[in-house]
Amino acid sequence: MANVYDLNGKAVEQMELPGVFSTPYRPDVIQRAVLSAQSSRRQPYGSDPLAGKKTSAHYHGRRKYRFTMMNREMARIARVHGKVGYMAFRARFVPQAVKGRRAHPPKAAKVWEERINAKEKRLALISALAAGAQQELVTKRGHKVGTEVPIIFVDNFENLARTKDVKALLEKLLPAELTRSAEKKVRAGRGKMRGRRYKTKKGPLIIVSRQCDLVKAARNIPGIDVATPSTLGTELLAPGTHAGRFLILTKAACAALEKKYGA
Repeated sequence: MANVYDLNGKAVEQMELPGVFSTPYRPDVIQRAVLSAQSSRRQPYGSDPLAGKKTSAHYHGRRKYRFTMMNREMARIARVHGKVGYMAFRARFVPQAVKGRRAHPPKAAKVWEERINAKEKRLALISALAAGAQQELVTKRGHKVGTEVPIIFVDNFENLARTKDVKALLEKLLPAELTRSAEKKVRAGRGKMRGRRYKTKKGPLIIVSRQCDLVKAARNIPGIDVATPSTLGTELLAPGTHAGRFLILTKAACAALEKKYGA
């Protein structure tokens, strides 16, 4: 059973959590699903297949031949012909030569995506969702939990359209968590120069039943994400492959989860 809070932050009733929250905790499957989602966003990279090969250098070494390149006290590799001075018989093409190709360059055709079975992906999602109802896992993730988890609000919570109203309501129930997720630290290392200067913490995840005013009102609060049952993903529920994210739901969202994932 879980308490249901009104817009004043007071418990008005109790309700039973959906059956999906009783799913066993499977960290191995969750990790696999999150890494699969991250790999699908990875951009392929590689060198030009013709890099280092755009040269006239070649090698011909037939013996007893007028223009043979054998027995000339040179390594038997591709060389530039028809030049005088510095470029005469200059080695090219091979990996050990100046301006030659690379031996094993990264291939742009490499597939980085790690596929995952549909049932396995579904198990990972509902297992990560159920982890949000386990107090020890939520605390282990670093969340400052002041009440039982997850927190459930009445359906009118979805109609809040102003960020200040959402923040004021959440500060009544979890002030320590909002303070924790508002922290912003300067990253150590080279990442400061590469567009990721600051590190922020992941705060609560709000799950609503539909696209509503709350989606825009809450997303500007540091650390908070908003999702619906259709946009819910394992990576949202388990950032960095670590499940047990602090969940905030509405009664309508609980009903939608029950309908989508059953018992």
